[in-house]
Formats: sequence, structure tokens, C-alpha cells
Amino acid sequence: MKKLILLMFALVAIFGTTAVIAESSAQKYTCPMHPEVVMDAPGKCPKCGMTLVPVKTEEKAKSSSPKPKADVSHRSHESHRTYEAHEKEMPMRSSLNIADPMSRESSGSSWVPDSTPMYGRMFMFGDDMLMLHGGIFPRYVNANTRRGDDRIDAPNWFMGMYSHPLGENSQLGFRGMMSLDLLTEGGRGYPLLFQTGETWDGKALHDRQHPHDLFDEISVSYSQKFGSDFSAYLYVGYPGEPALGPPAFMHRLSAMDNPDAPLSHHWQDSTHVTFGVVTLGLMWRDFKIEGSTFKGREPDEKRYDFDSPKLDSFSGRLSWNPTKNLALQISHGYMHSPEELEPQANRHRTTASLIYNRPLGPDTNWSTSLVWGQNRDGGHGKTQSVLVETNYQRGRDTVYARFEHVEKPGHELVLDPIDEERVFPINGYTLGYVRDLSRGRGTDVGLGGQVTINDVPGDLDRYYGGDIPVTFQVFFRIRPSLMNDHAMTHNEAPPNEK
Repeated sequence: MKKLILLMFALVAIFGTTAVIAESSAQKYTCPMHPEVVMDAPGKCPKCGMTLVPVKTEEKAKSSSPKPKADVSHRSHESHRTYEAHEKEMPMRSSLNIADPMSRESSGSSWVPDSTPMYGRMFMFGDDMLMLHGGIFPRYVNANTRRGDDRIDAPNWFMGMYSHPLGENSQLGFRGMMSLDLLTEGGRGYPLLFQTGETWDGKALHDRQHPHDLFDEISVSYSQKFGSDFSAYLYVGYPGEPALGPPAFMHRLSAMDNPDAPLSHHWQDSTHVTFGVVTLGLMWRDFKIEGSTFKGREPDEKRYDFDSPKLDSFSGRLSWNPTKNLALQISHGYMHSPEELEPQANRHRTTASLIYNRPLGPDTNWSTSLVWGQNRDGGHGKTQSVLVETNYQRGRDTVYARFEHVEKPGHELVLDPIDEERVFPINGYTLGYVRDLSRGRGTDVGLGGQVTINDVPGDLDRYYGGDIPVTFQVFFRIRPSLMNDHAMTHNEAPPNEK
């Protein structure tokens, strides 16, 4: 595992680049949603009515002789060139941190690459912005082992993000996320061979992905810019997500078309639902350091209520987006009494991740994530996990795959006493495909299918049977369309054009 961490940091050095800074002789103003609109003075966009924002420029090199004054057409040409050089710096703002581009925003305060496509619906109320995201997977799933199941269900999640500027350099943000899993999955959750984590009827769940709470996030944030390169934010959630781990799986584009949670979920990103969290983050250019205090206990099985808040755990995370296509993080956290059935056991979790996104054309994108996570539990030692997942989308067609290796303790798999203290290596191989039936009209509806094959030790045959564990499913994937001009609704009439 140490070699894997070294490899991840080597990839940082390979992919890291230096920002190219354009020059401009005067401050220009542009529309966040219509980059072709570039003005010499502040005002409103003639196309949509949004407030124009400054195009960031660096101080020009000193010159002994001034340049002659350009005519209007030349200024327009230079303005367009200036914007082209800075368009990566001028996207819509994140609801969490006013200094972040919206495309970088993910679950909690985590980052994805700046080039990541956004699927959602935007509403503008003057300078205020509301973004809606979500996904639902009505499906039939069949797992072929003794501990498997076949059923019809529908994993789902819904999210809203709202931002209110307090000026040019400060902003309030609000976010809410919910799930109707308990209605569509029942208290036991949905079938997922070798998955572990949380409880139902006072017993440990196994071979099931637990349902999420009705309310997964209700948070407020305040962010402040201190100059062009430095900013800070304060994030408070009840529930919310601390600065620990990569973006939650449903918010990673590499996993967004897969209805199943990773088997390594509880080694990497399971703290995305935490009933009580406070995070302070400091950002300098494309580097961020964060610290959180939060409740270490996982949510209980009463999915409609709010668990009592308690700040008894802590975490820290370093994030870096060295290029527009790359996001890296490393984090560590201490969780006090995370498991309801083992209240005396505490946990240390360490994670590292690399997310690479590459736009390959006007309607083609490739996203890949590499995630490593380690749990060190009191009384049970260390267990590791590695996950690689990739998603290739071209037009209406998407192909995705996932590989993961997880070390699962016998007591989490609810095995017989003789095997409770053993650790079993579990491998999973998933391949899936989705074809969009309806696309780009506000809501995308895709028809898909996937197959998962697990490779496990023979000692587990007595629990699962002697056949190779195979799970297949067919599903609909319903989500908002890819963000573009048509995905934004304005609740303020644009000014009259002259």
C-alpha cells in the first residue's frame, strides 16, 4: 500500500502544470453564462440580465513606451482574446466558497477536476443562484449466491445548492440533500454482495447497502476572498460531511452511472452523512487545507429523524487541483465510536485519491478515479481498500467499469465465531453500459445494465455457495441534463437591448 501512495504522488508530479497567465491593458467584464459577452464597464448581460463579473488579469510587464490607443474593433478583439485566456478563471461560483468555480464543487467541501461536466438545473434570482442535482435508478437486480437476493428497487438521491453574494468578495451558501431510500429499499437496503456497514433491527447489515437517511445534508457556509489568490470558508452541517475522504461516490462522475455503492465505501467516503460537523477551510490558488470536527458515530437505523449532534471526532484534508483535469486529496480522521454495535471501539481512517477528467470533444468525456483507504480499528488492526473506476461518455452512449479490492473482517460479514477475527480479501469487477433514450431536454432518461463478478477466498464458499458470485441488473438512469444555457432559468427579466 505504501507503493500505491508513492505512485499517486508521482502521478501528481507527472500531471502538474503551471498556470498560463494572460495579459490585459484594462479591466474587462464578462457574463458567467455567456462568455462571448465582454464589456469595458460593469453592468448587466444584454442576453440574460446577469450581473457582469470582472475578468481576472495579471499586471502587465513594465514598458518604457505606452501603446497607441486602439480603435473599438481592436478593443473588442483584444477583449475576446483576454477572456479566452481567462475563461477557466471565470466560471460560475461554487455555493461553498466564492473563490471556487462551480464545476469544482462536489459533496461536502471536496473537489473534483475543474473540467468535470455538470448535470443539473440552474435558477437565477438576480445575483442569487439555485442549483438542483439528483439521480434515481429504478431497476431489477439479481445476485446468485445463498446470501444474495433478486428484487425491484430504486436507489436515489436529490440535492439543492443555493448561494447569496454579500458583495464582490463574500458569500453565503446553503445546501440540502435527501434520499427516499427507505421508501424504495426498505430498512435492510438494497442487495450488494459482500457489502457491510451500519445496522438493521439491531444487527449488523451484510451483503446489503444500507439505505441513506431522509436528510443527508442541511448545511450553511460563509466564504470570504482576501485578494485574488487567498480565500477562506466556514461550513456547518446538521447533517453534513467532514473533510475526510474523496467526494462521495454518487458525486463522482466516474461512478455516477453505477447504481451500486462501492464495497470500499466504509473505508473511503462513508462520512458523507454525519449528524454534526464544523469545517474551516483555507485556499491559496489551487491548493486547500481543511480541518473538521464532527460526530464520529454513523447514522442510526431510524432514517427519518435527526440523530443527536456531538462533536467528538476530527479530521484534516489537503486538496490540490494542479490542472483543470486533475483533483488530488489526502486526508486523515479520528472517529470516536463509529459503530453502534461496538461502542468502545474507535477508528482512524486515512485516504488518498486521484480524480482525472478529460473532455475529448463537444459531447465526449472520460472520467477516472483512483482511491485508497485504510481503517485502523481498536482491537481489529488495519484493513485496506483500493478502488479504480472509469466512465467514458460519447453522445448518448456511456460505458463504465469498476475494480476494487477490500479487506473485510469476518465479524463485519457476520460469519460464524470461528471466522469472526479473520480478514478476507474481496475483489469486485463491474462492467456497465447506459444508452440515453431521452437527452438534453432538462431530464435525461437512460436504459442500462451491468454485471459484477466477485473473486473471494474459497473459505467463504460455506456461506455463499461454491459458484462464482455474480450479480446482474437492468435499470433506468434518470437525472438532470448536462448543464448549458438551456438548463438555466432566470426569474428576472433581462434589460431592454438598445
